[in-house]
Amino acid sequence: MGISQTDDLVFQFINHMAVTFSTLNPFMRFLSEKAEYLFYLGIIVYWFTRIHKNRQMVITTLFSACVGFGLGSILSHFFYRDRPFVHDTVNQLIEHSANASFPSDHSIGAFVIATGIGLFHKKDGVIWLVLAGLISFSRIWNGVHYPSDVITGAFIGVISALMIYQMVHRWSVAYKCLNVGIDLYEKIEKKIWINYKKDRSSNLKN
Repeated sequence: MGISQTDDLVFQFINHMAVTFSTLNPFMRFLSEKAEYLFYLGIIVYWFTRIHKNRQMVITTLFSACVGFGLGSILSHFFYRDRPFVHDTVNQLIEHSANASFPSDHSIGAFVIATGIGLFHKKDGVIWLVLAGLISFSRIWNGVHYPSDVITGAFIGVISALMIYQMVHRWSVAYKCLNVGIDLYEKIEKKIWINYKKDRSSNLKN
């Protein structure tokens, strides 16, 4: 049995769960359509903790995401693949345009952020990686991706995060630029906050 046949059989097995375990469908739709916003919210929350290590993590992770999505875009052009619902009858639970299926952008994004967080905070990373896995699984369940799409996307996300993390921490110039950028931002942030408090105090007095 070839890889393509195995991929299709695994897809059919998981996608049919939407019929067998239909009570889970609302949860799976949430994972596919909304759960990615939890990652965006998480990145924002980590940034505004105003902890230097967290800000290093956020910037490193965002650079990793750029690399990951760039690699995914290149692969999708060289190895174009239609989505499962284009040629076959599947249990499609969410709306999706009939664009490239390989690799999964959702998997890239979820795993690059989860791995980026895990490299700085191991315990937090486990939680985010579990969520990334659930999102990827839901994309198959809902009929918009094949297993190989999400597996490749996850691989790209993890490798991109590891690569940028290693580059930043082993290349002194990159590490210095990262910290200089954060320090500059924090000086501007502090100045804005001081001016805000002055203006607020002045308005209260008036």
